[in-house]
Amino acid sequence: MGLLAVALGHNLSNTSTLLAVVTVFAAFAALAILFNVLFQFLHRDPKEPPVVFHWIPFLGSTITYGIDPYKFFFRCRRKYGDVFTFILLGKKTTVCLGTKGNDFILNGKLKDVNAEEIYHPLTTPVFGKGVVYDCPNAKLMEQKKVITPNNLLLLGANRTIQFVKFGLTAEALRSYVPLIVGEVQDFIKRSSEFKGPMGSFDVPSTMAEITIYTASRSLQGKEVREKFDSSFAELYHDLDMGFSPINFMLPWAPLPHNKKRDHAQRKMTQTYMDIIKARRKIAEKKDSEDMIWNLMGSKYKNGTPIPDIEIAHMMIALLMAGQHSSSATISWILLRLATRPDIAEELYQEQLAVLGPDLPSLTYDNLQKLALHSHVIRETLRIHSPIHSIMRKVKSPMVVEGTPYVIPTSHVLLAAPGVTSKSSEHFPNPTEWEPHRWDDDIKLHQYEDEEKVDYGYGLVSKGGSSPYLPFGMGRHRCIGEQFAYLQLATVTATMVRLFSLKNPEDVQGIVETDYSSLFSRPMGSAVVQWKRRDGV
Repeated sequence: MGLLAVALGHNLSNTSTLLAVVTVFAAFAALAILFNVLFQFLHRDPKEPPVVFHWIPFLGSTITYGIDPYKFFFRCRRKYGDVFTFILLGKKTTVCLGTKGNDFILNGKLKDVNAEEIYHPLTTPVFGKGVVYDCPNAKLMEQKKVITPNNLLLLGANRTIQFVKFGLTAEALRSYVPLIVGEVQDFIKRSSEFKGPMGSFDVPSTMAEITIYTASRSLQGKEVREKFDSSFAELYHDLDMGFSPINFMLPWAPLPHNKKRDHAQRKMTQTYMDIIKARRKIAEKKDSEDMIWNLMGSKYKNGTPIPDIEIAHMMIALLMAGQHSSSATISWILLRLATRPDIAEELYQEQLAVLGPDLPSLTYDNLQKLALHSHVIRETLRIHSPIHSIMRKVKSPMVVEGTPYVIPTSHVLLAAPGVTSKSSEHFPNPTEWEPHRWDDDIKLHQYEDEEKVDYGYGLVSKGGSSPYLPFGMGRHRCIGEQFAYLQLATVTATMVRLFSLKNPEDVQGIVETDYSSLFSRPMGSAVVQWKRRDGV
């Protein structure tokens, strides 16, 4: 009995201690919530934007925002206006909506806003050091010259090619079309999902493969493309996991996905280094317009050749940055066409009418003639913008024009160009997917900003007044825009001439959007039925 009493007493003592700890923690949490609520009601700085009401300190509106950013933005807009602040994992994040908000943030001056401090922790472990957000902005602007046309710089009697952006010249784009078509056709031939006269396929997973194959073959060369049939596929997946949202705060954490990310980064870097080394060793004449060849002969403005390690890291960045947006967008295009078989048939008939009944091979020039194909891409990007939030760190106090607000340096700014493209003041019936809204040339040009500015990598549209900004604006505007349109148009046109598409009988409408990662994409699997066209 004595031993039993001692044991019972010991257990009761432990239980009491645990209960006391839980009680103290609960009381602390309750007081923290109470203080947080009182602070919001009693402390209101009229010089700062209103703060979205939230119960839990630090967590703030993180969960509500993360589940559906656009629903969150529109709800807050109705209550607070175009400028408001919410708590995102303890950080005061000020949202500026509308065309003025987009211009305020995305065309902000370097002395006022900074992208590197926001994205460096997330992207550097994935891309590698010395490129994109792991270098001064001036160096990044030089690196962006890789992609779009630029003039030669004359230094005395010597012609030194800066980062002449061969990758997206008309000549390069023309060479990419047959490569993209070939990759799509080859995938269809070998895929088990496309056997027989009809069937079904999971759109997101299929398009993820096709976009990585087409982009790697066209932009990065045959050696890189060949790797994706074996070792690169798994490495790419592990590296892709590095974009997990938790890595905005804990990129260094020894988590399993981060260990795999780091291993994949080293292996992919070495693979690119081996390709570069082999090309330099044999000094063979370049046999394509791929980026690796062009970077190998390029120099920085000061005359320094681009180090091979930076070429490797730029290739990883080029591959990773474009894959998510293109894969998601082509998936949305096919999913939308499955809900509108009439539009899919119009696309096919457009090819017959414009290109001829024998449907000649797709080329860069004849793709430019397919207006409805272009409108389908534009309309899909309008509704399904790949990136819902673009953030900048405030470096000096910023006055929001037309308001009493001054944004302090303790805040992060957030632009959401997708809000304007989903707003009825700019687009009637904004939630309706209707490619023919772009048929009117006058309306089409209303959304194209004519003002140009050179941030150091060639003239680009400033985009300050446009409600349609699928590729962003300002110095960080996506430099792959031309290639993205070409890739999307080529894949869409190829699929349309091969198949008719429709939803399964038990499926109505379109799948929801997954906002859980940095890039928006279709939620889960999304199956579409296909039927092979006659004679294909």
